[in-house]
Order: sequence, then C-alpha cells, then structure tokens
Amino acid sequence: MIDAADPIEVFTFGCRLNTLESEVMRRHAAAAALTDAVIVHTCAVTAEAERQARQTIRRLRRERPGARIVVTGCSVQVASGAYAAMPEVDHVVGNAEKLRPETWQGLAQATTAPRHLVGDIMAARETAHHGLLVDGLDGRTRAFLQVQQGCDHRCTFCVIPYGRGPSRSVPLPRIVAQARALVEAGHRELVVTGVDIASYGKDLPGEPSLGAMLARLLAAVPELPRLRLSSLDPAEVDRSLRDLLSREPRLMPHLHLSVQAGDDLVLKRMKRRHGRRDVIRLAAELRALRPDLALGADLIAGFPTEDEAMFQNTLDLVAEAGLTFLHVFPFSARPGTPAARMLQVAKEARKERAGRLRALGEARLDRFLRAQLGQRRRALIERRGTGHTDHMAPVRLAPGAAPLPSGTIAELAIAAVEGGVLVGAPAA
Repeated sequence: MIDAADPIEVFTFGCRLNTLESEVMRRHAAAAALTDAVIVHTCAVTAEAERQARQTIRRLRRERPGARIVVTGCSVQVASGAYAAMPEVDHVVGNAEKLRPETWQGLAQATTAPRHLVGDIMAARETAHHGLLVDGLDGRTRAFLQVQQGCDHRCTFCVIPYGRGPSRSVPLPRIVAQARALVEAGHRELVVTGVDIASYGKDLPGEPSLGAMLARLLAAVPELPRLRLSSLDPAEVDRSLRDLLSREPRLMPHLHLSVQAGDDLVLKRMKRRHGRRDVIRLAAELRALRPDLALGADLIAGFPTEDEAMFQNTLDLVAEAGLTFLHVFPFSARPGTPAARMLQVAKEARKERAGRLRALGEARLDRFLRAQLGQRRRALIERRGTGHTDHMAPVRLAPGAAPLPSGTIAELAIAAVEGGVLVGAPAA
C-alpha cells in the first residue's frame, strides 16, 4: 500500500476503470520517487467532463505554482495537442504510456523528462502491461478487477474507442492471480470492469466468453464471497453468463446495461446493435433466471434528431424493462464523431429531457427501496456502518444497532428508507 503521506495527488474524472488506473499511476509515481507533482486523469465521454478537467488544471496551477502538472486519460489521448497548448500543463501522457512504470521513472528525471508522451493507442495490443496487479484500493472493501480494455465498436456518439484503442482481454491466469491478491488483501467484493467487458475473450485463443471466464474464475477462487459486473452491452449477454447468473449466488443480482435509448430509430442512428424489444426481452429472460434481479441502465437524452415521441419511447422503456438504477446523460457532441454532424437537438431541450429521465429514475429507485421494507437483505458493510446490498442499494445501520466491522457481510432487517438509503439492523 502507498503511505497516506504520499505527495502524489491524482484528480480523477470518469469511469471505474479510470479510478483503478489512477491508483496504478499513483503507485508507479511513488515507486519512481516522483515528488511535488499532481496528476489530472481526464475523461472524454462528455464536454462537461473535459471542461471540469481543464478547470481543475487551471485551479491547480494557481494553487500549486511550483508543482509539475501531469495530464493523462482519454481526453488527452484524443486531443493531446489541446492539452499540450495549455500553459499550465507540464507533461501530457497517453493512455498506454500512463500505465508503464518506465514512464513515471522518466518523469522523475525533471531535467530530461519529455513534455509530450502520447503514442498511437490504436496500435496497442496489451491490456495494461500488467501494472494493474495492485493489491486493491486503499480503505475499500470493494475493489475493481480489470478483465478487458478498449472497444471495437463504433457507436456514432462515442469517442472512447479512439481514447482506449482496440478491445483486448486479460488472460484468465492473470485475472485469477489478481482476484486472489485482492481477496488476500481483505476485499470482500470484486467488480469486474473494463471498457466493453461483454466482448471479453474474442481476441484470446479459443475465444472464451465472459460467462465462461467468470465461471472459471469463481471456481478457481472459492474464497471470493461476492462478484459484481459493471456495464454490459445488451447485445452480448451470452448463454454461459445467463447460466451462471441463474445458479451462482456469489454473482450479485444486479446488472447495469448500456441501453442508451428506447427508440428504434434513435438506436439505429446511434449504431447500437440492439432494439427496444431486445432490451425488454432480455430483461424478462434474465428475471426468469434470477427473479430478484435489479437492473440499471445508461440512457442518453436529446440524441440528434430525437423528437418528443422518440424520447417518450425511452421514458416508456424504463417501466417496460423494469429498470431501477438510471445513469442519465444529456447528449454531448464529441468532435469527430458522426453524431456531431447530425441535426442537433436544442441544448435546453436536451437538459429538460435529461431532467425528466432523472426524475423518473428517482421515482423508480424510491419505489424499489420502499419494496425492501420489512425484508431481510444481505449487505456488505464498507465503512462507518454504511454499505450496499446485493442489489447495490445503499444501506446504513440503524441508530442503536450493534456495530459491524468494515468487510462484514451481514443479513439486515430493513426497517426504513431515509434520504434514498435503506436503514436496517442485523437480523436476529
């Protein structure tokens, strides 16, 4: 573990994979004795994420005039020149280079360190040079388990394939070694993560599917109590994954689907590989296999050409597919993508539709949480008496309840819902 007094600060924007990679960079930088530096780890999913990153860079320069500012991440990978042109930035580092120990060893040599270190990510063939074999994230009982990197699809709104490169999978022996190390470090739940985890294995000998890999992982690490999946492409939920979900209690009954829209014409213009009926059918089939399953989804409001009727189809899909946990984004045009050249929906309309979707999501979540009242639910206690249930619902111990140490998996009797959080006490 890195000492809490470590001088390297990392400001992270974006996804779970960025969070994991930030920890890898922090450790590489500390091992290289890089001092008085700060790392800004950018995201390219939305213009707002990029704006926040630039704002942070400028603020850091004002607050830390003598520090070296290193900027990396997807936004840097796709627009390195724009960041190199910022006078506040000392070094720009690409997505492949940021995970290599030698990059940080070079940056530690202040007089010879290159200012621009960004290679061709489309030529990348390794997942992470396996610097990602870290022993977990400090202070957490849940840890990320990377199984895949990159994306081979070309959704018309998305720039991430150009920031992350082609899809490449981590071989099973490395995944098992990482999982064992994380469990030995005290982590009770692992979250399988990557850029497009449903495409796992297509670049490996024998093309093992995600479901087949997960089954072998759970068999190889019987001491792992809980395994959770991050975002899945609805078009690639394979048969072996469905089978595993139906029979493996250690695989949590909570899936998050990359749905994006509920209108077929919008989905076609997005170049997605599923339609609205596919999502509804998949949700029904998965619930038949695991009746207690909770489903979440990513949804974009105000995609180019979307009219009110098309948006209503997305609103309707939430109930028809039984979605509970919504991640809602107003459409953000990414330079160079086909969607940026389509007929744009007015910004205010995008914002208003996103607001309606979020309000619907809040109502659906509240309904789900209130259905837990009087029930017993297993939960992982993470810190200070708070945690999450198997369904990823937030929970905290009731006042006066017997305290439970972090890392405890307990059955709780749910007695209340307060501020969007379940409240319960250990069941007798």
